[in-house]
Amino acid sequence: MEIERVVIPAAGDPGFTNNVWIVGDPRGSGGECVVIDASHDADAIAEAVGDRTVVAIVLTHGHGDHVGAAPRLRDLTGAPVLLHPADRFLWDVAHPDATPDGDLTDGRDLTVIAVSDGVVEVRHTPGHTPGACVAVVWPDLTDDSAEHDVVDVNPPLAVLSGDTLFEGGPGATRWDYSSFPTIIASIRDRILTLPPATPVHPGHGPSTSVGREAADVEEWIARGW
Repeated sequence: MEIERVVIPAAGDPGFTNNVWIVGDPRGSGGECVVIDASHDADAIAEAVGDRTVVAIVLTHGHGDHVGAAPRLRDLTGAPVLLHPADRFLWDVAHPDATPDGDLTDGRDLTVIAVSDGVVEVRHTPGHTPGACVAVVWPDLTDDSAEHDVVDVNPPLAVLSGDTLFEGGPGATRWDYSSFPTIIASIRDRILTLPPATPVHPGHGPSTSVGREAADVEEWIARGW
């Protein structure tokens, strides 16, 4: 299992970039992968995927900079686009004439996606948006390991945190559909319960770790953002 970052600049604003994460077999292997977010440029993402089969396109939330390239990336790869249904109203702003292919929910049947020799486990982490999610990458899923027991298999390779958690704190909660107390609860319950050494790879900017961010939660609460 490998995790690759592809930095995609926004059209007309190269100073604004998104991290797209590709999880699975290495490029050139002819294997498979999952793409986390479809930002700005589907052709650049498809080029990074190369000869791999895309099992799914997982959208961490519905903001346009994370879903904007999803329909074309689906056309290029044939992979289903998955979004939490609570963010469908945001998707519809970006793509009024297209629909996602499936829902990301808290149900076990839909949150665990097998890829390569591991799994991507999607966790609902509302706060930045109502349907915001993160993806935890678990390696080396053995044949006798049930999907719902992936936490016990091996330490995670990383959590791909979208806009829920960044180096230095939580994602923005300035919209009327956002909630700072909710994002703090999501981070505490769904991310900071992972081992402290777990890398955190966000949707923008540099990576961090669970332990590094856990040390500052009370400071975030005190400042209110």
